Amino acid sequence: MFIHSCSPRMLPPLYPKVFSFSLFLLACMRSNIKTTIALNLTTLRFDGSYSPLFSDFNIKRSTDDKTVSLGLNRLSGSGIISTDYYHYGFYSASIKLPESHTAGIVVAFYTSNADTFEKNHDELDIEFLGNVEGGPWKFQTNVYGNGSVSRGREERYKLWFDPSKESHRFNILWTPNNVIFYVDDVPIREVVRNEAMGGDFPSKPMSVYATIWDASSWATDGGKYKVDYKYEPFVAELTDLVIEGCIVDPIEQIPSTNCSDRTIRLLQQPYATISPDGHLAMKNFRENFMYYSHCYDNVRYSVTPPECVIVPSERELFKGNGRIRGKIASQRKRHDQKGKQGRIRNTDSQQASAK
Repeated sequence: MFIHSCSPRMLPPLYPKVFSFSLFLLACMRSNIKTTIALNLTTLRFDGSYSPLFSDFNIKRSTDDKTVSLGLNRLSGSGIISTDYYHYGFYSASIKLPESHTAGIVVAFYTSNADTFEKNHDELDIEFLGNVEGGPWKFQTNVYGNGSVSRGREERYKLWFDPSKESHRFNILWTPNNVIFYVDDVPIREVVRNEAMGGDFPSKPMSVYATIWDASSWATDGGKYKVDYKYEPFVAELTDLVIEGCIVDPIEQIPSTNCSDRTIRLLQQPYATISPDGHLAMKNFRENFMYYSHCYDNVRYSVTPPECVIVPSERELFKGNGRIRGKIASQRKRHDQKGKQGRIRNTDSQQASAK
């Protein structure tokens, strides 16, 4: 098994001063599963695949039309929407987030049909939550089906990298059988369809969206910290756009091609199922970077939601309200602070050497 190459003996000399073991292990797992998840994706130009959703004056496109920047300023946020609806598919973009003080800001990459099915819409979300200056970006995933907004299925996480420094790929897989969220090639969450979910599993054609907007009322510490427009503009950059799905009329749900064949091909892709190595990487991510899960929130859900698979090693980490236990949260915070201090010292040493 590849885990042998992730032995602590493989740690670089400066490792204890810079990273926590969990970061090293995830990075090591990630490098090993790359060969088993060959995405082979076809990237798209903006024109023909997306169009402005709102505030096109805050949307900028690169000269080759392969990169789009979404801006937020005191006038407005901005957003884009796919030109078509899709029934099942793989949706992806490399995303770079704004820097500095980003409290109150939400950048979202998601699928939805709320504009067509107002009372029973489906939605799959990746939402990035800004932070005070110096604080890390956090993000959440959510799954809604058939208007189940009162039964949100959100999970919240930290990242093992700084998404404001460089682009990373975020992916949503949606099939008749499951939903998988990926960060780069690391699966971080899977929702497997079962009969008990009923209409709560997304099943109607959806568009693909990307937006940036002011969510001061809730995004950072429950609304404690607001957007500070002295730092404007806030810009999120998306590139390597991917849409692999069957185009469908949202009302009549008539496909433009044979969706059965497209769905079969989708289910045959390596990213449609999680390999044993991928499960190990996902387990490590969830046990080290997830800090809230609705599956362990007994306050909101006295009966565990039907899509939840309770993992004993995860359950030990969380309180009854679904949040990470205080002792574990403190340990993670210390690891983060040590890593930050180590990176600062390393950068200072490099700068001194350069002089």
